[in-house]
Amino acid sequence: MTGKGETVTTGRRVLGAAQAAAALVVLARLARGRRRLPPLSPPAARTETAGPDRREAAASESAARGGTQGGGTLSSEALSSEALSSEAQGGGTPGSGAPDRGARSGGMPGGGGRGISVVIPARNEEHRLGPCLRAVLADPAVIEVIVVDDESSDGTARLAAALGARVVPGRPLPDGWVGKQWALHQGLREARGEIVMTLDADTRPRPGLCAALAAALDDHDLVSAGPRFVCDGLAEQALHASFLATLVYRFGPIGPPVPPPPHRVMANGQCLAFRRAAMLRADGFARVRRHMTDDVALARALAADGWRVGFLDARDLLEVDMHESAAEVWREWGRSLPLGDVTRPAWQAADLAVVWLAAALPVLRLAAGRPTRLDLGLLAVRLLLTTALRPAYARPGAGVALSLLLDPATAVRLTQATLRPVRTWRDRAYPVMPVRDGGRPAPPARSGDR
Repeated sequence: MTGKGETVTTGRRVLGAAQAAAALVVLARLARGRRRLPPLSPPAARTETAGPDRREAAASESAARGGTQGGGTLSSEALSSEALSSEAQGGGTPGSGAPDRGARSGGMPGGGGRGISVVIPARNEEHRLGPCLRAVLADPAVIEVIVVDDESSDGTARLAAALGARVVPGRPLPDGWVGKQWALHQGLREARGEIVMTLDADTRPRPGLCAALAAALDDHDLVSAGPRFVCDGLAEQALHASFLATLVYRFGPIGPPVPPPPHRVMANGQCLAFRRAAMLRADGFARVRRHMTDDVALARALAADGWRVGFLDARDLLEVDMHESAAEVWREWGRSLPLGDVTRPAWQAADLAVVWLAAALPVLRLAAGRPTRLDLGLLAVRLLLTTALRPAYARPGAGVALSLLLDPATAVRLTQATLRPVRTWRDRAYPVMPVRDGGRPAPPARSGDR
């Protein structure tokens, strides 16, 4: 019995030491929030706007190139059948390192437009697309809005055309590509603005977002915007806030003043901005064509090339209504939380340990009536984080306050998604891909210039 008691005591000491180490890691990451970059805000003065005349000129240029306003065929030289066939097989020019930061003007070969092109990939988004489209179409900084209809079976294309967007009918998905990257790849080659901004259909941009992102590109090469979340139900909001807390525990708050190493860079693919010419040279979407967590994969690959990647707080300029219920949060967001296809197993294990030891274990011990002093300290830290997370929600309620009670369930979901990754999305299934070089995908093989 003495030997068994000593084993139990040793196990408790080891667990206590591991929990203390996890607590130190979390505190160090949270401390970054004291120096984080300020939230995005519209520039004080706008020197150039798109306006109706510039949009008409952009539409005329599109027609001259063979594109259409509100539908039609995809016939530009950049998306010729031969070029697409080559890229679908992994061809194209690989990334060429850091972008030319002296360049501040874009344009197609033979001329092109300054300003912002908005590209929205959409597959069966008829019921969510309207508010996003109306907002960007009314933005004076935007010269064109392109909706890439990814073989939708509903009225997505019809709605986009009726509202005034330029609809690019997506070509069939090639082998080795995930649908969103394929749609963005096509949309990028249709865009004419110096700056390209990509948005998901469930985003709700506010006036000034596009200009703020364009201004942020003076200091960054790729900007990702963190939104304010719309979560109306108690259970949905509580689970969402618990999931969000695990990201903060693993990667720190949004807007770090000092960029993390490339293999720990974070991004939000719901809203990205970059210079079109630089992304074309990097062939970014082709390089991450197989990834389910495409946003983080893109940011990490480009950061490894020397790009300055900014993940900035845009809660005052962007809202997003991602899910309709707690069950959908659990199923859809929960499967991507581990970032499994961009994170090496050792880092996944370390991240899991931090979540279990610093977030889940204190709640479990409190529920059992046996919390340690360290558990109580970690619970106090979690309560402070709960307060800090409230501005990230459009209508913060009791769900945010109660979110820490769901941290054990969140740890279970994170573990489940890590051990049994799911690679399906929008009725498409994709093969599992191994993580290489800390999550950075191999660039496509060379096949000549496009």
